[in-house]
Amino acid sequence: MAKAKVMYVCNQCGAEYARWQGQCRQCGEWNTIEEVKLSSNASPARTVTRAASLAGFAGVADGKVENLSQVQIAQTVRMPTGYGEFDRVLGGGIVPGSVVLIGGNPGAGKSTLLLQTVCMLSSSTKVLYITGEESLEQVALRAQRLSLPTAQVRIGAETSIDNIIAVALQEQPAVLVVDSIQVMHVNDVDSAPGSVTQVRESAAALTQFAKRTGIAVFLVGHVTKEGSLAGPKVLEHCVDCSVLLEAGNDMRFRTLRCHKNRFGAVNEIGVFAMTDKGLHEIKNPSAIFLNRQEKVAPGSLATCVWEGTRPLLVELQCLVDLSQYGNPRRLSLGTDGNRLAMLLSVLHRHAGIQLGDQDVFVNVVGGVKIDGTSADVPLILALLSSFTERPISRTTIAFGEIGLTGEIRPVQSGLERLNEAEKQGFLRAIVPYDNAPRNKSKMGNLEIIPVRNIQELVDLV
Repeated sequence: MAKAKVMYVCNQCGAEYARWQGQCRQCGEWNTIEEVKLSSNASPARTVTRAASLAGFAGVADGKVENLSQVQIAQTVRMPTGYGEFDRVLGGGIVPGSVVLIGGNPGAGKSTLLLQTVCMLSSSTKVLYITGEESLEQVALRAQRLSLPTAQVRIGAETSIDNIIAVALQEQPAVLVVDSIQVMHVNDVDSAPGSVTQVRESAAALTQFAKRTGIAVFLVGHVTKEGSLAGPKVLEHCVDCSVLLEAGNDMRFRTLRCHKNRFGAVNEIGVFAMTDKGLHEIKNPSAIFLNRQEKVAPGSLATCVWEGTRPLLVELQCLVDLSQYGNPRRLSLGTDGNRLAMLLSVLHRHAGIQLGDQDVFVNVVGGVKIDGTSADVPLILALLSSFTERPISRTTIAFGEIGLTGEIRPVQSGLERLNEAEKQGFLRAIVPYDNAPRNKSKMGNLEIIPVRNIQELVDLV
């Protein structure tokens, strides 16, 4: 009997090694390298048969090479999911032959969202839902509880990738959902489901299947306690679109955020509300994140961030309090903590305001995460408001970037942000000088106050 081959794979980045070692040289993580046994008698006949069937199904060219300018570009017709927020995150709808990875914490609503989507699509196109973690009865009970139309939905319970591909070739659906990729396995790989090798080979097989047949594939992925997708990082590299379904502080709402998209813009978000009838899309998320009290306390200010292709209004809160200990705390939820420390230093150097003996806490209401630099100006204003105990009017909004020399720098899509603020009923906007409209001090009812440096912000407060 031939001896089984052994290799060692990092469960974080997928790097392969001939022997075990404590630290991965690719990603630098410790104790992430696991032993993987490879089957020595795995015949390539099954792989060749699978590739041949796929090639015959789609008529793939046999290694033909041509100039890039001569490639014929076909008009891509996207399939709407039936949910405008989901279509926005995907870049306008489902692209045939694409592979979409949806991750999220347990209970976030990944399976619910996909079940609602396939039920909506089943009225106009053929769909196939493969469940590997739940029984058919469990999925049917959820669909009945959500009052979904299930007459045209094809469903099966399977964990073998080879059997799933065979069934999909027989059914020929337009959309295939695999829930979830961590429980799937390839028969030729001698490893347990959920291991690094199985996850990688299963995703690679389904990706090849989608590209050769033109069937759109949705994969459900688990999330680790650190918040990243479980399994090797190569799982995100081989898919066309990576989407994360997040549950904020308020468990009623879910944020669908796109981290990678080969067919649209990244950093798009869609907002859903979780109810007893499933996920319902929120067409105006700014109204939710700006649900402010009538009497505004010091340290609260609205700002406009840019998410993908649309503006989003959120509330930024700051609390500055005298530190009771020798080491003042700096805590930031929803913004970059390192950027908060930088802004405090800029405020001291160029405005002469010392907060070194104060505890500083920053929070973005609604669990929204701000990745850009447009929240620098409202953050400084909210800090000053809390420090001086002077509230800012609830009809005031601000955005802008602050440099290390204390200058206020412009941000992208300033005009669109101002239009959104005016639409939501704000009366005053504090913006960078280069983002203010030329020769105009008002846009409708919105008064525009341009600022050039951080000292002008202090004078405003």
